Amino acid sequence: MRIREWEPATASDAEIDAWLRVYNAAIAADVPGEPPWRRDRLRDYLSAAMPIEHRAAWIAEDHGELIGYVGENLLGYDMAGTAVIELFTEPAHRRRGVGGELLAAAARHAATHDRELISTEIVEGTPTVDFYAAHGFRPTVVEESSLLSLSTVDWEQVTEKSGRIGAGYHIEHFPDGPPETLLASYADAKLITRHTPVADVEWHAGFEADRIRDSLRTLRARGLRPYVTVAIHTASGEVAGLTELVVPAHRPDRADQYDTIVVPEHRGYGLGLTMKARLLLALRTAEPQVATVQTWQPVGDEQMLRVNAELGFRPHRRWYDYEAPVSAVIESRRTA
Repeated sequence: MRIREWEPATASDAEIDAWLRVYNAAIAADVPGEPPWRRDRLRDYLSAAMPIEHRAAWIAEDHGELIGYVGENLLGYDMAGTAVIELFTEPAHRRRGVGGELLAAAARHAATHDRELISTEIVEGTPTVDFYAAHGFRPTVVEESSLLSLSTVDWEQVTEKSGRIGAGYHIEHFPDGPPETLLASYADAKLITRHTPVADVEWHAGFEADRIRDSLRTLRARGLRPYVTVAIHTASGEVAGLTELVVPAHRPDRADQYDTIVVPEHRGYGLGLTMKARLLLALRTAEPQVATVQTWQPVGDEQMLRVNAELGFRPHRRWYDYEAPVSAVIESRRTA
């Protein structure tokens, strides 16, 4: 077995195809029923990154055959001490040390870039739980995904819910992200999800707006089509709430819901339900091939669970953020 650094932007088509084959095999083994990925824009998805981030990747090969992969994203700004990884191996080659060697490569790289923590996301009940626990990882955040099958949606009811808007508000939909005229207010609404100011930078009024611009450019560069619906407080013209969704080119039959936020002073008017219903109607028209929509919420977020349930979402899986000190991961490999 050989571990080597891998650059998807310049990799051969055969290697991209091999990556896709192994990824789909791993997903089919670990989370049956998940839609397989396709080749469309896959190279872009694997290689594009935010300006403040740095991506690196390694593959494991056995007699020239790709059998495993780890991608690492060195985050910036408020997550500058963290390296986030995604790792998978060909099911037929598991329990042979492939995953451990890939993890070690990522941990060494993180250490050389002064990262203190290494983080990953896993699905409850999969083999990755025991693998990461054995290398010193512990859960930090638990979220529950919910899944909506569009074939079961009562569109008449969704249409009715999309019109439930309180006096003093109106809904607007943007198929490519918020327009420049709303970006500053949109950024202010997004900031309520942050508990502390961004570390190690000089924060200013336009800082978060710049991050959103970069994020939208990166989404598009990676082949992810963004859709945004916002609630506007009519008197002030400010964003009172927002909900976001993307459709990946490499998995076009499942859309992923991102943030849904209602600014605190505008809560209690049903904006979350109205926005999400409006977004589903727009998605149905713009992306008729989408069969399911997946969303996430923290375990215990009863309000959002009720909103999702009213639209037809059903609990699907639990997802965990796992985290470990980089030094502990490196030490675990020395003693393995």
